[in-house]
Amino acid sequence: MNKYYIIIGIIILIMIGGVAYRTFLLPEELRPVVTGEILEITIVASKNHWEFNPDVIEVNRGDKVILTLINEDDYDHGIAIDAFGVAQRMPAGETITLDFVVTQEGEFPFYCSVPCGEGIIDGEKRTHFDMLGKIQVRSAVETE
Repeated sequence: MNKYYIIIGIIILIMIGGVAYRTFLLPEELRPVVTGEILEITIVASKNHWEFNPDVIEVNRGDKVILTLINEDDYDHGIAIDAFGVAQRMPAGETITLDFVVTQEGEFPFYCSVPCGEGIIDGEKRTHFDMLGKIQVRSAVETE
């Protein structure tokens, strides 16, 4: 038997196994949910403050989030939300928009992904590492 037929057969079996797992065995809390809800949220990187405003966002699992990101600084920032595959540079003095679907429940951090310096704000030293926030994701299914 030709080795290519064996390789193709194995690939087909793996694909069938993946489809069967997602269809019959995947736990309910891990199944993709799409609510059809669209949330538009604006996040601002205020000039020389090394923080995101707001730094807490609340959404439901399955929501589509459209983020408008405003960078008021004279230098670049970035935003990364690892749990949802988001990584975007925020050019100095510009506004950008990105979107993603919230696929899992829980609390997930977002942070500045571009080293952006440090400064003194209200007598307190703030740095790139202070640019943190979190997304709180509630269940799309109401519990009674």
